[in-house]
Parts: sequence; C-alpha cells; structure tokens
Amino acid sequence: MDEAPTVDVKALHSALDAARTAKDLSWRQLAKELGVSASTISRMANGFRPDVTAFAAMTLWLKMPAEAFYRQRASDHDQTTEPELVASLVPLLRARKDLDDKDIDYLQEIIGAAAKRFEAEREARSWTQ
Repeated sequence: MDEAPTVDVKALHSALDAARTAKDLSWRQLAKELGVSASTISRMANGFRPDVTAFAAMTLWLKMPAEAFYRQRASDHDQTTEPELVASLVPLLRARKDLDDKDIDYLQEIIGAAAKRFEAEREARSWTQ
C-alpha cells in the first residue's frame, strides 16, 4: 500500500522565512498574523510538522497551494530527486515586494513553460544517445 505524502517542513519553513523577511516581520509577529503559537514555528525550525490547522493557515497566508509542500516519504521516494522547479521558486517570487499576484502568475507560467521545454530537450537527447 502506498504511503500518503508528508509535509516538507523545511520547504514550508523556508517559504515562511522568505515571506516574513520580505514583510519585515519577526517570528512572533508572523505567528500572530498566522494565528498560531510562536512555539509551533519554533518546532518547525527543529523539523517537527505543524498540525493541520496551522498548516492550512500557513499555506493560505503564503497564498500557495498546500500541495507545493507535499513530499513522498523517504521509503517511497528517491531523495536525490529535485523538487519541481516552479514549486521551488514560488516562495521566492511571493516574497518579492515589487511583484503583485498577476506578475507572479505570469512569471510562473514563463518558468513553467521553460522547465517543460528543458525536460523535453533532455528527454530527446537521451533517446539519441
């Protein structure tokens, strides 16, 4: 039976940190904005997963889909696999003060299209070798 994915706590904490820094918030101020305890965020820094309610509050605050922070458990997933490029860049884009939601969506489309092209080219090269 396949195991359910788990939360990539490190990626979620990094995304929160980038957005927090961009908004010039302390960790305590961030916790207050999220409606979670400061200890919840502190535990995340130590690798512990947030509860479902805190996870939902965090992803909503980041304006990112929860799926962006899912990962397969180590037993089911090759840990050398890189996360999807667009998913890795979205927290950085959202942390930018000079980009609005429309700009971010546009950049996601461009980066996504470029990533698909790179993948197709890599696949084509692998067939010719």
